[in-house]
Amino acid sequence: MGCFFSKKSKRKSPEKEERAPTTTSAETASTGNAVPLGNNSEEAPKQYSWDKREKVDPKDYMLTGLKDVTVGRLPGKLNGQQFVIQECENCNIYVFDHSATITIDDCVNCRIVLGPIKGSVFFRDCKDIKCVVACQQFRTRDCKKMEVFLCCATQPIIESSTGMKFGCFQYYYPELAFHFKDAGLSIFNNNWSNIHDFTPVSGETNWSLMPEDSPVLDFVPAPDPESDFKSVRVSADPARSIVPLTKGGRRKDSEESCLFVFFAGEYTTANARKLIDEVTAKGFVLIQTKEVSMRPEDVKRVFQSDADDLTEWITKGPVIALEMNGDGVVEACRNIASEVFSGTKLFVSDNKNTSSRDVDNFFNFADMQMGL
Repeated sequence: MGCFFSKKSKRKSPEKEERAPTTTSAETASTGNAVPLGNNSEEAPKQYSWDKREKVDPKDYMLTGLKDVTVGRLPGKLNGQQFVIQECENCNIYVFDHSATITIDDCVNCRIVLGPIKGSVFFRDCKDIKCVVACQQFRTRDCKKMEVFLCCATQPIIESSTGMKFGCFQYYYPELAFHFKDAGLSIFNNNWSNIHDFTPVSGETNWSLMPEDSPVLDFVPAPDPESDFKSVRVSADPARSIVPLTKGGRRKDSEESCLFVFFAGEYTTANARKLIDEVTAKGFVLIQTKEVSMRPEDVKRVFQSDADDLTEWITKGPVIALEMNGDGVVEACRNIASEVFSGTKLFVSDNKNTSSRDVDNFFNFADMQMGL
């Protein structure tokens, strides 16, 4: 909040002080403590809205030229502003807040956590970076050897970059769910494994997916207990991650998948999380998720013969869809739907002979809708 300063009175010469007008008790009573009427050069200055704004120091929104230190920003320090990280070496960097955009330039051997970014994160000329990132757009240029645990709403892009490895975002701190909401990001729209290489080289692979069991904290450690970030309760346990852990583009273990769709309601997100817990506890695997709005014509195209019963359910907001995989998953999902979610507005594949078509129809539609 900005500070307000009143204008100091100029010291008058003795002659002027002797000639200063006096006021009667009646005038004082009628005007309170106001300065007497007349030509008054001491009138308080007007205050405009731009005078009341908190002054922004650009240095608060950048980290530059640091080496061998633990730095970053605590929750509430950025509040959706842009942020810049440049020329840092062997640093642990934690940005536990949401931001507008972040650029990272000329950094080497750093471990980085970036809270939800409403727009883009752009790494340029960086090397040996390990990071956890949630963003709308992810892009690298002229980078080497990066290991990224990613949540990205659009297709991640690498350009003139080599040795890039990607895994699914797995992270938690108490304010993270609110930061996702403030950044306008859905925890269910994560295209972490759908990488587009803008400059592919024939016969070479510039990027790959990390092993499924890669522990995040082995790559990006939790804040040191002696650092300024010790108060932030961090977890990289997949079961606590704000973003659901998905298999992504890795080879599926089974040919049987099931489509499970929740229609908008008061507890849609909680229901989706509950389903993931129930299904994965039975040994099945979450492949992918999407949160997307649908129109009546979309419902007819995606759900076909079931469309008539579902059309009225799309009017209250976006749907959340999940693809579960494993032998027997369709029957298991249908049992869970009837036992756990009775009375909830949902769609679940009817049988394993048509379930693959259900999955393809929905996620092809969702990808087109999101421009993927």
